Amino acid sequence: MTRDVLIAGVGMIPFTKPGSGDAYPAMASTAARAALLDAGVGYALIDQAYVGYVYGDSTAGQRVLYEVGMTGIPIFNVNNNCSTGSTALYLARQAVASGAAECVLALGFEQMSPGAIGAIFKDRPTPFERFDAATDDLVGHGEMPTALRYFGGAGLAHMKEFGTQLSTFAKIRAKASRHAVNNPLALFKKVVTADEVLSSPALWPEVMTRLMACPPTCGGAAAILVSDKFADKHGLRKDVRIAAQAMTTDTPATFGAGDMMQVVGYDMTQAAANKVYETAGIGPDDLDVVELHDCFAHNELITYEALGLCPAGGAARFIDDGDNSYGGRIVTNPSGGLLSKGHPLGATGLAQCTELVWQLRGTADRRQVPDVTHALQHNLGLGGACVVTLYGRA
Repeated sequence: MTRDVLIAGVGMIPFTKPGSGDAYPAMASTAARAALLDAGVGYALIDQAYVGYVYGDSTAGQRVLYEVGMTGIPIFNVNNNCSTGSTALYLARQAVASGAAECVLALGFEQMSPGAIGAIFKDRPTPFERFDAATDDLVGHGEMPTALRYFGGAGLAHMKEFGTQLSTFAKIRAKASRHAVNNPLALFKKVVTADEVLSSPALWPEVMTRLMACPPTCGGAAAILVSDKFADKHGLRKDVRIAAQAMTTDTPATFGAGDMMQVVGYDMTQAAANKVYETAGIGPDDLDVVELHDCFAHNELITYEALGLCPAGGAARFIDDGDNSYGGRIVTNPSGGLLSKGHPLGATGLAQCTELVWQLRGTADRRQVPDVTHALQHNLGLGGACVVTLYGRA
């Protein structure tokens, strides 16, 4: 037996470049307080907390929340690469749905360093050994940063199979900038054209330019999840619920299919999305707005197809027809996405949650998508984990 889970409050802080903002205790505690204020509950009512971050020492979650209150509750530290924030959300939802808790905080943050991300512990095997081996076999380019090889290689695979043009990826980045200009919490608010994206420095000639990659970012975001019973008892808002959620990990196809799109999680995304659609009794055509994991423009395009927003090989037409933006079929990343909003790894999933809750409430200001009923979130972490969450009106 499971119970309905409501999103009573959300909060996030403006995302910043590494070194230009507060240290993680201040960032994360500010985001937590914002969610508590939005929900209208005090920290004393929180039963459990799940705190996600990737680059930080053990019990950094306690370090953050001791700034908010010290009530003796269980605090769980979560690390699942780039899907960390949504993994914290997933665990918080489970706690409420199962009856183990009535009011739970999901919090994510990241204090990142400039430059490409890489291994911290270099005296032991990397979790990406099998990913690196598959990528070496399929695309080579071992001199490039790891994430660039993975997602650039996946984009290249799509280009070879379907004839996708580099200009198509540039259109995705340009769309992200047009959305982010209306988001005061986004890192990059400057509108860029597809031509400007194409003329930015090449990271991988004929495959990727600099503006097609998301930047390292610092920030925090949070959500308060409650049961229907708890909301009634405390007079909380009940307008947004988690309608369905699924989390998947890799299968043998990740390394055995000989396809870079599988290496970067196409199957994980497709499986999680299908579970969510089946649980909710809807299909992708019923969606109004999607926040998806556009760590690179290439991954946004691949994810359109994995989520079923368009058929395999149909992403270029989906983009050219404007079906991924306002006035089209499904508005994707109204926040500006990771490409423009920024990607503080542990906070990203909860920032996506925050944006979609605002969309469902009708409080997204100039980013508002009209008449939102179904909002889908996709958060991917290589290594690997994918969390897909469907939000609806309660």
